[in-house]
Amino acid sequence: MRYLALVAVPTVLAAAFFYAASESRHAVSAQDFVNLQQGSMVQQGFRRAHAKGFCVSGDFVSSGALAEYSSARVFQAGQHPFIGRFSIAGNNPTAPDLKAPVRSLALTLLPETAEQWRTAMNTPPVLAFRNWRASYQPTQSYATEQYHSINAFYLVNASGAQQAVRWAAVPTVRPDNQLPDPEAADALQQELFARLNQGPVVFDLVFSLATAADNPDDATVSWPQTNPQLVAGQLHIKQAAAQSDGECNAINFDPLVLPSGIKPSADPILRARGAAYAESHRRRAREVLTNTLAGAQHE
Repeated sequence: MRYLALVAVPTVLAAAFFYAASESRHAVSAQDFVNLQQGSMVQQGFRRAHAKGFCVSGDFVSSGALAEYSSARVFQAGQHPFIGRFSIAGNNPTAPDLKAPVRSLALTLLPETAEQWRTAMNTPPVLAFRNWRASYQPTQSYATEQYHSINAFYLVNASGAQQAVRWAAVPTVRPDNQLPDPEAADALQQELFARLNQGPVVFDLVFSLATAADNPDDATVSWPQTNPQLVAGQLHIKQAAAQSDGECNAINFDPLVLPSGIKPSADPILRARGAAYAESHRRRAREVLTNTLAGAQHE
């Protein structure tokens, strides 16, 4: 019998990371998991995981390389806008950037359309966190990390043919050791804002295609580097803003918000992530509304 277990790390591992999935009475509910994420001290109005972050925006310049695999508008050659968010793991919105074990990049592509695509990517490539953490060497910039989809999805073309994939945002610049202020709690944010003053931050969006040997429903096992890979295009991050002022703050980056042409795999971890994201979003939205109404009453 399969069971659901939570990954325990010093700061809560990326939002709604579930190490194994359940179909039994041992399943942990989204409410229970979000309770674990937020801990005993609720940070009102903030995400329960990845509470600290900031907003970014820019364009995805699609190469058209995936057009034969997916009918999704976002994979047609051209330029497609996105709203995104860089963040670190944990429930503390004032935590030091360089102390977090996981960094994340979440995106909503084509945000103003019915064809929007949301993806929440993290530095671990799969959920075997302990093995990854032992060899992971964090860089000194959000711009030089690689961010992974974790779960697999299916691309679906106009004929209905399906191809299982995972993807990663791969940096186009090499890491360096330059930080404006390495001791600052916001060291990574400061570095990214300064970097954007010199021009866009660019990532290749690289898709790995599953073979018959890969199980799309298991997010704990890496796929071989020899799998076919296609560069769907480039993410050009052009602007950044504090999350309190940015458009990303109200977005629930639920990885199950998909356009036609992309389908979720049957991975139960993926469903669990979606449920946890939704529960966290409901709680902080309720807190923001309550605090706003309370403030209005005292004016």
